[in-house]
Amino acid sequence: MASSFVVGDQFRNKVTELVEKTGSPLPQRLREEVEEILMKPGPATLSFSTARKLKKYLQDKDFLGHPFFLHELLEDSSLHLPEVVKPPRNPELVARLERIKTKLANEEYNRITRNVNTQEINRNGTLADFGRQVRSVKAVVVTVFNFLVTVVAAFACSYMGSQYLFTETTARVISAVIAASVVGLAELYVLVRTMEGELGEP
Repeated sequence: MASSFVVGDQFRNKVTELVEKTGSPLPQRLREEVEEILMKPGPATLSFSTARKLKKYLQDKDFLGHPFFLHELLEDSSLHLPEVVKPPRNPELVARLERIKTKLANEEYNRITRNVNTQEINRNGTLADFGRQVRSVKAVVVTVFNFLVTVVAAFACSYMGSQYLFTETTARVISAVIAASVVGLAELYVLVRTMEGELGEP
């Protein structure tokens, strides 16, 4: 935080004129502070407290004849902003912060990868899915094969058995087709009911 001004040449010239003027009512303490500023060869700083004292005496009734004010003295001056010196960090605190950062990073990594498990993938993942698909295809093939065998067997049995009822081949074929159709529809009904039951299981 600024607490002083870096005075310029205008301040030096006018304050030198004020100090050298005979009969100047500047108090001894203020005069010493001002002269100390003027004697510095390099950039000099004027504290706010000294600036307030100087302003007070420039506004005094004895100074009404002076043709300048404090703001005129400081026209080419600037605020002095001291460099902020950061205190050294405590090594124990730094180490503790690093441990906390590492812990938080590990927790975040574990949270992101908690659903990733290579053993679980090998045991219940890809291989298990492949096995289930194979079993599903096998079950479908067996079901279709059973359906075809049942329908063909029903047709064959009806055709062979109808020879005792019908003498014409056409009648025997029609009766065998009807019997095979009835058996096929019954098989489809049972199959659909079974699939509905399996799909309805939780």
